Order: sequence, then C-alpha cells, then structure tokens
Amino acid sequence: MIEYLWKAAFVFYSQTSIHAEAWESKRLQLILEGKSSSFAPGMGRSATLPKLTPQERKPVDTCGRYLLNNAKSLKSDD
Repeated sequence: MIEYLWKAAFVFYSQTSIHAEAWESKRLQLILEGKSSSFAPGMGRSATLPKLTPQERKPVDTCGRYLLNNAKSLKSDD
C-alpha cells in the first residue's frame, strides 16, 4: 500500500520533493486512522485538474482503486 502511495505522490511532485513526502505521510496517517475511503476519490479528481494523460495518472488511479477496494482491511483504528 505504501508503494502505491509513493507512486501516486510522484505523479504530483518530483521524487526529491519534500512535498511528495508530506503528501504521502498525510495520506498514510489517514489510512491508519481508517479514513482511506474519505480521500481516495479526491485523488482521482486531483489528477484530472492538471489534465494528466491516462498513462501519467495511472499510479493515482491504481492507488485510489486499491484504497477503496481494501478499505475494510486497511482500517487499523479498531
């Protein structure tokens, strides 16, 4: 799951950007709080705004789909 998050972060930020780390860390925290399904749909919308090609946005879509499909098993706040 973390690999999916990093790949999605690198769609929006360069691999050396501290913003990518902050983006990934914030989403990881939300996942650990059981809130993955609250932000996963927004990731796709964020990839739509800069008009990314389907290939460019693929990591974001893959991550979002994974998070939504596995929301129950990722919920570690119980």
